[in-house]
Amino acid sequence: MFVGSPKFELVIHSVTQLESLLSYFQKNKVLMLFSMILRCLVVVLMYSVVWSFEAPEEKKDVFSSTACPAFLTFTNAAYIAGVTVELPCHCKPEEVQSVVWFFRKHWSSFDETRALTDNHGNKLLDTSQVPHSSDLRSRFSIRMFSLLIFKAGPEDSGLYICGSAHKDFFYGYDLDIQEAPMLSFPPRHRSSFVVYSHPMYKVFISFRSWSVCDRCGAPGEQVRIGLCYVHSRFLHVRYRLANQTVASCGSEGVPMSFSRINQGPKVEIRSCQVTCPPEPPPPSKVTALMAFLGYSSASVPVPVPLFYLSHPADGVVTLRCPGARPNMVVGWDQGSTPIYRSENTSSGNFYPRITIDTGHHLVFNPAKSKDSGVYYCWLQGRRAAHIRLLVYVHLGKDLTVWADPNFSASMKTLFTYYAVMTAVFCLMLIGRIGYELIRDRFETHND
Repeated sequence: MFVGSPKFELVIHSVTQLESLLSYFQKNKVLMLFSMILRCLVVVLMYSVVWSFEAPEEKKDVFSSTACPAFLTFTNAAYIAGVTVELPCHCKPEEVQSVVWFFRKHWSSFDETRALTDNHGNKLLDTSQVPHSSDLRSRFSIRMFSLLIFKAGPEDSGLYICGSAHKDFFYGYDLDIQEAPMLSFPPRHRSSFVVYSHPMYKVFISFRSWSVCDRCGAPGEQVRIGLCYVHSRFLHVRYRLANQTVASCGSEGVPMSFSRINQGPKVEIRSCQVTCPPEPPPPSKVTALMAFLGYSSASVPVPVPLFYLSHPADGVVTLRCPGARPNMVVGWDQGSTPIYRSENTSSGNFYPRITIDTGHHLVFNPAKSKDSGVYYCWLQGRRAAHIRLLVYVHLGKDLTVWADPNFSASMKTLFTYYAVMTAVFCLMLIGRIGYELIRDRFETHND
């Protein structure tokens, strides 16, 4: 019987009721014998609870049951540029309490090994003798032995090794970040197609399944991503599993002699529209409170997290939807106006200032003060966050107050309010003078 189970709660409730009866019986000496019988019953109940208590089962250590390979191999992982990549360390010795992540651009470049530290300033290794990338360190974090790379780009492609401070290597990844040139509309239904064929290898694009509609209750978009892969029997044995003949185009396992493999990935979009599913019912306590106040459960607002962000103008601002992962679809609204990816491919607008990149981030390049406002992000078809963005202007030597684009509108509004307040004051003053004149004439007429 676990703590919190119905049986346990029933026993505790019974014990509480018996204790209240005991306090009453002790005041009456006639019922003292019955009080002693009840005490014995309480002891029996508590003994049964303690005797039947079972401690929760301890979780097993995953690393104790997973052995590290004797020969270090690299697991090939391919992602589209802009997403957040998570690389878990699947194995390590039990005596190792913390891991160190190493980055190497190529396996042959031993001198370029970089030891990574987390973005909280906790150095997991003395890197005084090992160069490291400041750009990488500003965009990654180490959580529960896993390496997170935020907004990964093609420059982050390479070998990532999970090891220890003694430079023991446990697990490795062959990471390939592919950047799509632009979005496209699907000409026909296809799951993959061959780009280039050679007697020794084939280069093809493999598409994932279509995502769900990025928003509900309004026209939305669906996205699917196709990454570049190579099929060959001559891949390097260190970068593939047994009987594996497929690797991503940027993998270290692809021989250097293979040509025409630098094919970019494809990102396709199509329109969609779905109805919003019913919201989950609120907690029973909230429902009871709303019913007591005279409201129905349908009027209970669904809480959406609120975030505030401020950033100087004329810089690049990137908004990320909280909780988004590479396999999820994200939609963005500016107030009540949806922002569509298809607007990026419209004619004459190949370089828009506000875009949704392949990592589902809302990017302002550059941000202007007029971009300040309310933004909403949708995650898997549901509204997930409410973001209030403030883009402010820095005043410098070459920038004056009247050079701001909102200066004329602000001054117009200010003068309008000033004129209205002046007119109201004048009307009140005229009314006061008229009232005093009428009162004086009335008093003179009475005299």
